[in-house]
Amino acid sequence: MKTAVKVSSVNMGERKELGLRAGDTIKVHQKIEDKGKTRIQIFEGLILNCKHGAEAGATFTVRKVVDSIGVEKIFPLYSPLIDKIEIVRRAEVRRAKLYHIREKVARDVKRQMRKMRMVNISTESEIEQSAKAAQAAKEEVAEPVAE
Repeated sequence: MKTAVKVSSVNMGERKELGLRAGDTIKVHQKIEDKGKTRIQIFEGLILNCKHGAEAGATFTVRKVVDSIGVEKIFPLYSPLIDKIEIVRRAEVRRAKLYHIREKVARDVKRQMRKMRMVNISTESEIEQSAKAAQAAKEEVAEPVAE
C-alpha cells in the first residue's frame, strides 16, 4: 500500500484549474514576512505572459502601474508564498505574450505629456494662511493712523 507524498502545501489541482491566460486581470495574495510577522499583500494587475503551461516550473508575469510607473512581478504558479489567486476580469486577446503593452503605455504617457502645459497653481496650507494673517496684523500695527 502506497502512501501519498505531499510535495507542497499548495493545492496544485486548484491552481491548475484556474487556467490563467495572458490578458486576465488578477489579484495575487502574496505572503510577506516582516520582522518575524507574516502579512498578506495584494498585487493586482494584468497578466502579460504565462510560461511552461501547468507543469511544476510554470510562471506568470503580472504588470500593474503604480504612480505612473510600471511594475512587473514574475510569480511561480505553485509557489507556497502565494496565498490565493483571484481572477478579476478575463479579456479576449490575440497574442499569447502581451509584451507590446509596455511600449503602448509609454507612448500614451508621452502623448499626455505633450498635451500638458506648465501651470503654477497651488493652494495655501493652513500654516501659510496663518503666517500671512500674522504679517498683515503686524503691518496694521506698524502703520500710524493718519487723522
